Amino acid sequence: MSERQPADLIGPMSMHLGADVGSSDMVPDAESAPAHWVVLMTCFNRRDKTLACLHSLSPNRAALADEGVQLSVVLIDDGSQDGTAQAVREAFPWVQVVSGDGQLYWTRGMHEAWTLALTRQPSHVVWLNDDTLLLPDALVRLRACAVALQARGEPPSVVVGSTFDSATLKRSYGGEMQRRGWRKSRFDPVEPDPDMPLRCDSMTGNLVLVPHAVWARVGMLDPCFEHAMGDTDYALRCRVLGVPVWLAPGFHGSCSDNDVGGGYRDARLPKLRRWRLMLDRKGLPWRSWLRLTRRHMGWNWPLYFLWPYLALWLGRSS
Repeated sequence: MSERQPADLIGPMSMHLGADVGSSDMVPDAESAPAHWVVLMTCFNRRDKTLACLHSLSPNRAALADEGVQLSVVLIDDGSQDGTAQAVREAFPWVQVVSGDGQLYWTRGMHEAWTLALTRQPSHVVWLNDDTLLLPDALVRLRACAVALQARGEPPSVVVGSTFDSATLKRSYGGEMQRRGWRKSRFDPVEPDPDMPLRCDSMTGNLVLVPHAVWARVGMLDPCFEHAMGDTDYALRCRVLGVPVWLAPGFHGSCSDNDVGGGYRDARLPKLRRWRLMLDRKGLPWRSWLRLTRRHMGWNWPLYFLWPYLALWLGRSS
């Protein structure tokens, strides 16, 4: 099956950072409605992990209901062949399962889920990776952080939850800080403070709370990104528009850290194999990397775009 182009998914796109990628005229007025959160998920052929994630979401759903927040889920099953969709429908009737064509991957799948979620007029959406296991109070604590930020006069903000690797007990995903100077295309992980929220430049999309007022201004995830980088792009678009990204206190769940072994960063592999992996959607596909660097790296973006590819062939660290 041929890959759909971004224009097929979203129509004509403006290069303005606040345009489409979810235009505000697509977004219903949810500010005065009762609190309704929609969890956005996408999955492919990891049935057991997806089911485990949803099992961990169930106590969070009950805890939010006790605080007057309704929670539902839109899950894009992107062509799984392992029975994921049917298993989810049977175990979790409150989850809307929508079949993809196998070509969506993460960012485009999440964009599709977000588009469907808008018909429910949510007050917030939650990005949730299907390999993340939430702590029972994770979403209640994200909500408490958002409420506390609002109470002290902060503008509507993105609130990010941190995960730890269950094997090492070390931080795996969450907030990030952008390096300065010539290394600004790199992002360093931020360790969550146990007691207070921390400002971040970016985040990984494993667990992210986005209120209506934010996406009405910033838009949705940009489906021009083929798989990864959509979360980084979203955070940087937020910064351009003055929307803060906050890392909530403490940890909110577990998620195994990705191993670079077998990927394009694995120096043990032959160079040609690494090159092919680099250009794969789950590597550093050039169209997505071009969009990110051109949009966010300033006047000398061509240097940032070219360097990782040159570095691989030169045997240098990118």
